[in-house]
Amino acid sequence: MELRSLGITALVLTGILFSGTPSACAETAQGYYNSGFRYANQGKFDQAISDCTKAIELNPQYAEAYNCRGAVYERLGNLPQALSDYAKAIAIKPDYAKAYTNRGGIYLMQGNFTQAVVDLTRAIEIDPNVANPYNNRAVAYSNLKEYDLAWRDVHKVEALGMGDRIGPEFLKRLREASGRDK
Repeated sequence: MELRSLGITALVLTGILFSGTPSACAETAQGYYNSGFRYANQGKFDQAISDCTKAIELNPQYAEAYNCRGAVYERLGNLPQALSDYAKAIAIKPDYAKAYTNRGGIYLMQGNFTQAVVDLTRAIEIDPNVANPYNNRAVAYSNLKEYDLAWRDVHKVEALGMGDRIGPEFLKRLREASGRDK
């Protein structure tokens, strides 16, 4: 099943980018995290995992490093390990909206729509001004045949100025399934 057809916005790692070589400041947990993050964005996933793991070894409470490594595992298709890393990030930092969004996205891909709604709702509670969790939750609600709730989230994505992130195929299926245009 293609993610785009579900209306899910592709996972994008976000964070701070630094110039220089990836190992320029990698002697600290922050340095290894920065390096791992850069490697992840360059598609050098083995190196990204290695550096995020080093960051975690130096600071086992580094939620962002777990989240970054989880995102890399997700890109590699290792969903159990990604779920584990997202869960660790959330356990360390219970108000970490990105980790809830990422874990909710995996639940959505796995067809666990109820759990996806739980995580995406928590992400929205933490940061209600980010479109991605609303977009993904709309897909989950649609799959649960909760069309009014799906439309509510579609409208919120549009209100946040991110309507272009809603997949046209998803909107078409939502219109057909709900019997309405908006």
